[in-house]
Amino acid sequence: MTDYDNFIGRVKELSLIGSLSGLMGWDQETMMPPKGGKLRSDMMAFLSSQAHKRMTDPEMGGLLDSLESQDLTGEQAANVREVRQSYDKATKLPAELVEEKARHKSKSLQVWQEARSENDFEKFKPYLEKTVELTCKTAEYYGYEDNIYDALLDIFEPGMTVSQLDPLFSGLREAIVPLVQAVGESPNQPDTSFLDIGKFSEEKQREFSMKVAESIGFDFDAGRMDTSTHPFCSGAGPNDVRFTTRYDDEFPFGCLYGVMHETGHGTYEQGLLEEHEGTPMGQAVSLGIHESQSRMWENMVGRSKEFWSFYIDEFKNCFDHLPSDLDVDTLHRAVNTVQPSLIRVESDEATYNLHIMVRYEIEKQLVSGNISVGDLPDFWNSKMEEYLGVTPPNNTKGVLQDIHWSMGAIGYFPTYTLGNLYAAQLYAAALADDPNIPNKIAKGEFTALLDWMRSHIHVHGSKLLPADLLRQATGKDPSSDDFVKYLKSKYTKIYNL
Repeated sequence: MTDYDNFIGRVKELSLIGSLSGLMGWDQETMMPPKGGKLRSDMMAFLSSQAHKRMTDPEMGGLLDSLESQDLTGEQAANVREVRQSYDKATKLPAELVEEKARHKSKSLQVWQEARSENDFEKFKPYLEKTVELTCKTAEYYGYEDNIYDALLDIFEPGMTVSQLDPLFSGLREAIVPLVQAVGESPNQPDTSFLDIGKFSEEKQREFSMKVAESIGFDFDAGRMDTSTHPFCSGAGPNDVRFTTRYDDEFPFGCLYGVMHETGHGTYEQGLLEEHEGTPMGQAVSLGIHESQSRMWENMVGRSKEFWSFYIDEFKNCFDHLPSDLDVDTLHRAVNTVQPSLIRVESDEATYNLHIMVRYEIEKQLVSGNISVGDLPDFWNSKMEEYLGVTPPNNTKGVLQDIHWSMGAIGYFPTYTLGNLYAAQLYAAALADDPNIPNKIAKGEFTALLDWMRSHIHVHGSKLLPADLLRQATGKDPSSDDFVKYLKSKYTKIYNL
């Protein structure tokens, strides 16, 4: 057995542990009985400790040292590079901390679900305090040059720093806020009165959204859709991809666009090459690139006039209480309503990134010790008022709304904005290669766009770093230009600005 074969065998074992964790996490969110929480925490902690033990095995380090001095193919070198990064991070963390984080994460998630449903921040507060403590410990072990938050950003979007994000967010805010203000002052507001006529049954929402997911290209023989408190996409590999949604009988678009969003994640996972399964070459390159796929299908496709030109009849047939004279223009304008809102996952494209900026500012202050967890409800509300002009009436619709902090995912939120920027850049490149994509969407044909993403993003796994992959796919450095251009063009037309 060669060093590389030995190395890949170990890497695939680690991947199997990750698959087990993924399935148990999915089950905890969807199927696990309430009393199963304690055992599940222990199970997740055990798997984390086993993965950490295998990753930090001195033999793994020896294999990496040996392979880095050998003549490898591009794919082999990518696998070694990615595992080296994981190895270096893992060897900096004590095994006890890894196990403690996994056990705490599972319990914290359960308490957050209760606290959110009961609007009880005090119940969640001690768990979030522990999460922040463990997160800061992790960041210190990893190390950083300028800002403790950099160590956390690097976990989710390798190479990203506060010094890069601050000017990016500042520039975006300068472009978005005047646009949102102009839209709000426009006399040409969308008519959403058709949403007030009757209820939208969960069964029909599920039926319609699953048809859309399947049409886009999600393979339900290699995946499934379930219900959870917070929509997510998980699973065990390209042939077992699971996503969730949630339902509101007064607002069908929450479910639909949640499903289209998770379908974007799911098609990325299903588009990874099976021949590389269990290795970095068979894994998504970053959360920002992953988010580009979900945001593109959700917004650039799902909120387009072409999409609704094809789906309006089926939508009206599915929800037969809708007015018979509901037309494409009314529906298209309705799903593109710009209205500063309380809930991130239900916000529109124009204001979504402002929600991310609120969380970004809070996280930076939290891990730097400038604010405490006890300050969060008031600090959250003040930031929401400052950035969006709205104040949550309670903590369920405020600081408790997102799942991320309960899972210890501090530093994750900025990848959503990066995903929006990447999505616009990739979609513009796809249209440059095939200008007929919108016309095909209007006929219910999504294959051309999915195939472009398959060949330019999915099949490459983690062969390239995120910025390099985007550069290869689009011919340009990562930028906010295409996103700002897309927003301004879209809303200028819809609101006659």
